[in-house]
Parts: sequence; C-alpha cells; structure tokens
Amino acid sequence: MTDVEILARLTPVFQDVFDDDDITPHADMVADDVSEWDSLSHIRLMISVEREFKVKFTAAEVGSLNRVGDLVALIQKKSAA
Repeated sequence: MTDVEILARLTPVFQDVFDDDDITPHADMVADDVSEWDSLSHIRLMISVEREFKVKFTAAEVGSLNRVGDLVALIQKKSAA
C-alpha cells in the first residue's frame, strides 16, 4: 500500500475523529496542527486507525509517533507483516 493510498483512507478517519470535513492529513502534519487533537482524541484516532486498517499498535509504537508520516510508515509496516 502506498503513502497516497494510506493517506486517502486516513482522511475520512481524521474527519470523523476530529469532526471536521475539511481536514486532510498529510505526512508532515502534527498534533499541534489540529486544535481538537488532544490526548482523548489521539486515543480515538489510534483506535479508529486500527479498525480501518485491521492492525494493532503497541503503546510503544503509538508513543513513538511524532507526525502523520510516522503513522503512515507504521501502517505500511504492520500491513506488510
């Protein structure tokens, strides 16, 4: 799965979690770029991403994510396994 395909599938997930139809995740996006992105919405986002891509993240993996590009790379890694 390519970065573009993953980002396309992440878009509706982000829009749902953050209740913002205009949000479009991109590789360099960080939590500070989204005013509604707090610790609770981060948990909701990770659970929603796990459901969408049928993967499971460890706490350490989630803790290592700094930007959406890191999430995309993790999804690629998990999907390939």
